[in-house]
Amino acid sequence: MTQEAALNVQQDEAQDIVLSARDVTVAFGDKVILDGLSLSIRRGEILGFVGASGSGKSVLLRTILGLNKKQSGTIRLFGVDVDRADDAERLRIDMRLGVLFQHGALFSALTVLENVQVPMREYLDLPKPLMDELAMLKVELVGLPPDAGRKFPSELSGGMIKRAALARALALDPDIVFLDEPTSGLDPIGAADFDELVVKLRDTMGLTVYMVTHDLDSLFTACDRIAVLGRKKVLVEGTIDDMLKSEEPWVKAYFRGKRARQLDLAARA
Repeated sequence: MTQEAALNVQQDEAQDIVLSARDVTVAFGDKVILDGLSLSIRRGEILGFVGASGSGKSVLLRTILGLNKKQSGTIRLFGVDVDRADDAERLRIDMRLGVLFQHGALFSALTVLENVQVPMREYLDLPKPLMDELAMLKVELVGLPPDAGRKFPSELSGGMIKRAALARALALDPDIVFLDEPTSGLDPIGAADFDELVVKLRDTMGLTVYMVTHDLDSLFTACDRIAVLGRKKVLVEGTIDDMLKSEEPWVKAYFRGKRARQLDLAARA
C-alpha cells in the first residue's frame, strides 16, 4: 500500500466512513457517464443520492457493487480498496452489503420466503428449518404479515413487493443497504410508510443506507444528507438545509420549486 493510500484509509477510519469513492470515472465506449466523481458515506447515516434522469445514479450504484467496470478511481468499502481485495476479503465485503433493486427484482417463480433465502443459500451453509425461521424473521421485520412468506410476487401489491425485496436485502444482516428508487410506483401513503420503515430499521439495526431516489418526500423526511449528481460528478452534498440554500441551477429548481416548498412547509410543521 502506498503512503497516499494508507493516508486515505486512515482518514476514512477517522471519519467512520463506510463507503468512499474517489475520482471515479465510468464510460461506455466513447460516452463518459461519470468523470472524476468523489463521494463518501458515514456509518449510520441515510444518504439520499439524487440527480436528473440519465445522469448516472444507477451507473454509480452498479459500479460500487462491482456490476459495472470503472476506467479509473478508487472505491473503498469498510476501508478496503475493492480492486485490491483478494477473493476471501471480497466475499466478506459482499456479505456486509444488502441491495434493493428497482421494482424489487424478485424471482417470480419463488415464494417470498424463498426469495429472502437466496442470499442465505449463496453465502451460508444452513439447514432448511433454520433458513425458514430466519427468513420469516426478516419478513416480519419489514412489516409483512406472516402469510406473505408463502405467496409469490404476482400475488403481492406494489408496496408488499418493495417490503419483500427489502427483507431479502436484509437477509444477511448487512452493515450497508443500497436502495435503488425504493418508493417509485408507490402511492404517497405507501411511500411515506416505507420511508418510516427505513428510518426505523436504520435506528434499530445500526444500518447505513445509500438511497437513490427522485422522491422529494424521502429526501425531506428520511435522509440525513443528500448528494446531487450532475455534470458527471457530485455537484453539491449536505443536509436538506444546504440544498435549500444552494444556488446551483438544477439544485435550486429541484429543491426550491413549488412542490418542494410545499413539502418543506409540511416537513417543518
